Amino acid sequence: MSVRLPDELMASGPVRPRVRVWLKLLKITKIVEQIVRENLRAEFDTTLPRFDVLAALDRFEEGLKMSELSAALRVSNGNVTGIIERLVSDGMVLRVPVEGDKRATLVRLTRKGQEEFAKMATAHARWVSEILADLAPEDCEHVIGILDVVGRTHKQTERVGDHD
Repeated sequence: MSVRLPDELMASGPVRPRVRVWLKLLKITKIVEQIVRENLRAEFDTTLPRFDVLAALDRFEEGLKMSELSAALRVSNGNVTGIIERLVSDGMVLRVPVEGDKRATLVRLTRKGQEEFAKMATAHARWVSEILADLAPEDCEHVIGILDVVGRTHKQTERVGDHD
């Protein structure tokens, strides 16, 4: 089912170009994400969610509780648990008991996990750079500045936070 917005809304002032910006952002995000997913599968036999978990753990050398990891990734604990189980069995992640809290454990990268993620992160940066190669560095900075304005000024963005 397609929703058609009233012509007077779409024709008025800044509404139409703003909706177009949003649609273009969605489109390019999906394109980049699909390329990254395919490349992760082809080059590393892994998935984007697994890469995301490794990336989050890489930023916290001391490790994260599962609830902290879920919050950092903005997903449920259940979504992360299966990925962590497989990463532990692959020797890429280690569970560490939290001192003073018998119920809690930290998860953190092993040396193998750090090394494997470093290779993936390097490839990921290369892929994204290749995808966006037609953008000059100053254009990238301009787009980042524009998106930062949206992130700072819109009340809804306060709920999801800024995690770049």
